[in-house]
Amino acid sequence: MKHVIETIETQVNYLFIWSMPRIFYVTHCPAKVSNGKREDFMQTKKLAGEPSLESLAALAKKGQKEALEELVRRIQDRIYGLALRTLFLPADAEDATQEILIKVITHLAYFKGESRFTTWVFRIATNHLLTTHKRRAEKRGFSLDRAEEQIEAALSLSSSENAGACENNLLIEEVRLACLQGMLLCLTREIRLAFILGVVFEVTSVEGARILDVTQETFRQRLSRGRKQIHNFMTTKCSLVNPENPCACAKLVPHEIRIKMLDPENLRFAGHRCHARENRLAVVRLQELGEMRRVAALFRSHPDYAAPDTFVDSIRKLVESGRLEMTISH
Repeated sequence: MKHVIETIETQVNYLFIWSMPRIFYVTHCPAKVSNGKREDFMQTKKLAGEPSLESLAALAKKGQKEALEELVRRIQDRIYGLALRTLFLPADAEDATQEILIKVITHLAYFKGESRFTTWVFRIATNHLLTTHKRRAEKRGFSLDRAEEQIEAALSLSSSENAGACENNLLIEEVRLACLQGMLLCLTREIRLAFILGVVFEVTSVEGARILDVTQETFRQRLSRGRKQIHNFMTTKCSLVNPENPCACAKLVPHEIRIKMLDPENLRFAGHRCHARENRLAVVRLQELGEMRRVAALFRSHPDYAAPDTFVDSIRKLVESGRLEMTISH
């Protein structure tokens, strides 16, 4: 627990949502706020004087290992964030991210600059996430109907045992993040990825269609289905969307600990390393938003999760082994 607390104190500002019921504090991690606009998800952070991703890709194709490592460093967090939201478990997201990075590297010769490099990368990433074998969390058979039954059982048990609401903000935050992640697993992969791209990362229908290699109409239809399913569930269950709803994160904490879905010593999401950015605490008054926008704001409030530091080293070792060199320079 000491490690988790130290990580949190040094890396993240967390949400304390129950001390002020009508105000929801959003972490700084999901996006950098500038003039009221969300940072473009498809644009990775670029410091003054840094080469563009397209320039790095061109140099990497010529065999410059330093450019390749910098390219991996600049795209790994975005890929990991997408994989984590798609697959739920950090370990599975790490595996998928490494697999995607290898696909990106071994196909660099096929990047012709006809789109932004990030669009090309996420086309590879989403295709991999759509076609990869079912991961551990997906095999549990999540569904919104099952989630509703579990919530009702948990609230009923808490009421019968006269268990009070948890006052540990960190554990409340873990339940909130895990619940939102779990809801994504209740969607089919196609709809899930459209929802993540369109709602969480706010890509346009043009960009989303390019990434998923579908028509704009198909992307909009998938996004609409995802929004409808999540919206219908949350507006009738989640007290963050409607304070009159029965399900409150603080009430679920004791039950989640009891059934071993929550380990206070190992917080999967609230204890996850993430990036600190400017404007560290933005305040969103959820009750002043329409229900649809409230739902979207909750999903966008997830931290900007940081990928493990091991990816660059792993890619370096693969390149040095000679197993990737011919493909990169092909």
